[in-house]
Amino acid sequence: MMKNIFQSFVVAFSMYSKLPMPKVEWNDKNMKYCICWFPLIGAVIGLLLNGWYALADRAGFGLLLRTAVLVLIPVAVTGGIHLDGLLDTADALSSYKSKEEKLEILKDSHAGAFAIIVGIAYFVLALGVYSEADGKHLQVIGLGFVLSRAFSGLALVSFQKAKNTGLLRTFADAAANRKVAGSMAVYLVLTGAGMLALDVKMGAAAIGAAVLVFLWYRSMAYRKFGGITGDLAGCFVQVCELAVALAAVLAGR
Repeated sequence: MMKNIFQSFVVAFSMYSKLPMPKVEWNDKNMKYCICWFPLIGAVIGLLLNGWYALADRAGFGLLLRTAVLVLIPVAVTGGIHLDGLLDTADALSSYKSKEEKLEILKDSHAGAFAIIVGIAYFVLALGVYSEADGKHLQVIGLGFVLSRAFSGLALVSFQKAKNTGLLRTFADAAANRKVAGSMAVYLVLTGAGMLALDVKMGAAAIGAAVLVFLWYRSMAYRKFGGITGDLAGCFVQVCELAVALAAVLAGR
């Protein structure tokens, strides 16, 4: 049992992060619960963000360097796997084509003009948002990386899938739905409580932003694609993280 739990942890971190992990076999047993560990990658990102901020503040680094590293830490940890989904989704949504054609665009490895535009706009906005964040903001924002992944895991086992193939479908089919949903609910409750304990105003704003993005995610995926895919899930994580950061900064002013 302990071996399967450990292997599930390794599979989750191997798939959704670039953190070094031992090699394990990917099989039905260890993939069954791997999504249960997915939000912990967000916890690692949150810890690194706050650690870097403390180090930069102590060392007296300038605002631009401090902010640039804050923006890039999530990309470094994840390897850009969710960012890729955001860019592919931007191209698909901008095509104004049928659902079937949009799904084909998601699979296209080439980046279109709209992907580049959205990618640049995303990082410009992220740079602006994080430049306004102080240590108190970052404590709430750090928990947002757990919150976004908990919502994403909940969607994985509860939302309609757009395709019968693909990476997301593979993980969804292998997942123990009730246990995954239950663990995601625990993450959501504990993370939300943590945000509110840190600061009621900022926490409530951040949670509200995450819920709104989650509802938008479901509506957009169903209307435009007929369900969720791995790329759409990545898009959700990226948008949710930025929305939480923006809400926390605005509420904390």
